[in-house]
Amino acid sequence: MPKQNKPRLGAHVPTSGGMAKRSIEYAQTIKAEAIQVFASNPRGWAMPEANRDADQAFIEKTKALDIETYVHAPFLINLGSPTEGTYKNSLASTEYSLKRGREIRALGVVIHTGSAVDEGHVKKAWKQIHDGMMPILEKLADEDPWLLLEPTAGQGQSLVKKLDDLTNYFDALEWHPKVGVCLDTCHVFAAGHDIKSKGGMTKTIDLLVEVAGAERIQLIHANDSMDVLGSLKDRHQNLGEGEIGVKPFAELLAHPAVVNAPLILETPGEEPEHGKEVAVLRKMRDK
Repeated sequence: MPKQNKPRLGAHVPTSGGMAKRSIEYAQTIKAEAIQVFASNPRGWAMPEANRDADQAFIEKTKALDIETYVHAPFLINLGSPTEGTYKNSLASTEYSLKRGREIRALGVVIHTGSAVDEGHVKKAWKQIHDGMMPILEKLADEDPWLLLEPTAGQGQSLVKKLDDLTNYFDALEWHPKVGVCLDTCHVFAAGHDIKSKGGMTKTIDLLVEVAGAERIQLIHANDSMDVLGSLKDRHQNLGEGEIGVKPFAELLAHPAVVNAPLILETPGEEPEHGKEVAVLRKMRDK
């Protein structure tokens, strides 16, 4: 499907009950134009075999409804981990998630940028990310999904504490053309980027364009924050009910660099809450 001239809107949707049924019904109820799903247990390393018939049914429905799909890889993935088992599982899980993304025609697969855990491991973390990920990236074809790096809330030995640090990640991955960014508004606020003040969201997206390039901004996680600016806490809140407020999202939607980056809600609640939030975003977008 051709890209729209404005950001698509949607939410992370459940898969329990099947993507072709539950996920699609959820998307239709909240009037989503894009969705994000887990392709496996988000809190485990299991990599189940695909059900090709179910995948095909899902593909056909998303195509008929013109819904774009994104995959969120498991939360356990930490490519910078000093623990060998975690590192190897992270590589395998990332590769599996990209494979599942391809099988369901997802446009992108989101992974958290992770942590070196120990201060003395940072330099080695960048090397192991390069050595482990480049063979995986080099296998990707043009039609395969993007690998989307999602900066975390900046806590501990996070490899991407502020958006400027994404340069190190792109350097480690040789600025591979299939590597992009998923910006989480709660995370960047928690990390200290003041997207709440007037012009702050625009300034933050401008910085991301400067760091990564507009073409690499592929997805936005649209979340309010339970906690204050610079808290380093990753606690999502419904739009307009947290410390960020709703106004910055109008600024976000108006930024030309996010025209092709869907806004995906990862906020509390289910259809009633997400349907209301999608409607709020649509009203702001369509002004």
